[in-house]
Amino acid sequence: MRIDRGYVRPEDEPTIPEPEREADTHSDGTQSVTSAPADVDGAQAVTSVAEAEAEQEDGIKPIPDRLMTELTAYRTLALRDALAQDPDTAFLAGLHALCLKLFYRYTPESCLDIDAKSVVFGNQAPGLGDATIAKAVDERHRRWSEQLPRESAELWDALSTFDRDSRGVLFAHCIALSVNAVYEPWNRRPRALAHADRLAEEIRLDVAAAGWSPTVDNYLGRVTKARILQAVREAKGDTAAQLIEHLKKGEMAERAQELLAGTGWLPEPLRTPGQAISVASPASESGLISPSASGEDAPVSECEAAMPDVEYPLEDAILPDEPLVAAE
Repeated sequence: MRIDRGYVRPEDEPTIPEPEREADTHSDGTQSVTSAPADVDGAQAVTSVAEAEAEQEDGIKPIPDRLMTELTAYRTLALRDALAQDPDTAFLAGLHALCLKLFYRYTPESCLDIDAKSVVFGNQAPGLGDATIAKAVDERHRRWSEQLPRESAELWDALSTFDRDSRGVLFAHCIALSVNAVYEPWNRRPRALAHADRLAEEIRLDVAAAGWSPTVDNYLGRVTKARILQAVREAKGDTAAQLIEHLKKGEMAERAQELLAGTGWLPEPLRTPGQAISVASPASESGLISPSASGEDAPVSECEAAMPDVEYPLEDAILPDEPLVAAE
């Protein structure tokens, strides 16, 4: 669609009324039409407008809006072409636009149509704001805020004084704040989530190293018993899973939390493509048998260290007086 402003239709043009004419009757009966005396004030007004227009023609009038649009459109194309050939200035302009969006409010100081949004996590994950990684992000944002000017109009000059490394670190911080890889059932974004996997793979993201570990509250107590056993089996092996499969769900989740502590195991949504899951070796599974043949204590395995006060029999694990029920 093309919209041209500033035009007026001919029928909408203002009209100047002609002076009224009066008919004079002569002695011979003929009539002649003569113009009635024009209003003195109206004549003066018309004269003033004409004189003002003449003065404007002699002086410098503002450029018409239509012409301004055409001229600035050409200048915009020239700016694009020149900026594309100057990566440093382009990087500075992009950083300036991102900082305006993420550090200030209602700032029109950039001609770049770049929009950056930072999702604030609240109800998505209760308690996430108190996590160590969340505090680290907030602290980094606070430090950058202290280095940027209070007024957004002064931001360009401030960024111009930063060295290249500082600009790069600030740019990475701004880009990172715009990442949104949250699954929302009402907003299916399969391509965006697939890109999140690519991004995690590129930077070799390790969520376990970032501080996440499975607990009763954040995972084990909110999934089925089959998934709890799957997690233990993947991290500690089949023997460890068999030792807790007879337990009720609540106790199973607690025992699984102890078993999975320090293993680095992650559920599927937190895994990075290409990263292998560490599974207990058969040798470590054999260490679950506590007493040795000589009667001395055998080397303690990870599973025994997690459950020091519990000894599970290798056979008849289910108590006789406990009825068999279908797993949840």
